[in-house]
Amino acid sequence: MKSTPDTTPADSQDALPMLKLLADDTRWRLVGALRHSDRQAVELATELNLPQNLLSYHLGLLRQAGLVQAHRSDADARATYYGLDLAALRRAHQRLGLSLALPGGAASALPSEPVVFLCTHNSARSQMAEGWLRTLSAGHVPSRSAGTHPGRLHPLAVEAMREVGVDIGYQHSKGMETLAGIEARVAVTVCDLAREECNPVAFSPLQLHWSIADPAQVQGSRAEQLAAFRATRDQLRTRVEGLLAALPTLRQQTDA
Repeated sequence: MKSTPDTTPADSQDALPMLKLLADDTRWRLVGALRHSDRQAVELATELNLPQNLLSYHLGLLRQAGLVQAHRSDADARATYYGLDLAALRRAHQRLGLSLALPGGAASALPSEPVVFLCTHNSARSQMAEGWLRTLSAGHVPSRSAGTHPGRLHPLAVEAMREVGVDIGYQHSKGMETLAGIEARVAVTVCDLAREECNPVAFSPLQLHWSIADPAQVQGSRAEQLAAFRATRDQLRTRVEGLLAALPTLRQQTDA
């Protein structure tokens, strides 16, 4: 009697523990709460009505699996922001798709309302996010950025983006007053200081936050500084890709 060959892809062995991890109701709710915006633990506990010890336990498991990252606030070192590692989540999704031989889904039509990115100096992070959104949406989604205390566009931000074919050299730092009259559906703060200092809700019905360290604060040689800008560039690309995938759903939320 011939034995039945094992046709299960090897990737399914990696996908199964991830499925078990996310199948827990509390962890699934945590992933949902962090899908669009980074949060502090107290915010998560309040929103999900979880005791602190239970929240810490499940956040710990998600961090051990590499799905959640922690970033100490640049505004208040006593606070920590938790956020999804979208690249790791995507890899887990790809492993699941490979294990089940799933076809890729078609991209949803993107809404054309502007998205606003806010930071302190509007010199690097918000500028790079603006460039990524414009490029990755092929110009379909209007992108704007501004700073609470605008400075000047950082040359290393321009260089890092030029390396991947995105030209932001013509952009310039702008203050919050330049957003007057812009009806944005979504406003994203990409720095902790901006989130603490300004009120993005004034520009948009939906405020999101990405807790991203300022690459301009990195000390060292020019090569080390450029490496920091490249890392920020790549992190922002992942976050903007995630935002584009979520925009149709977010639009429905703001319409409700």
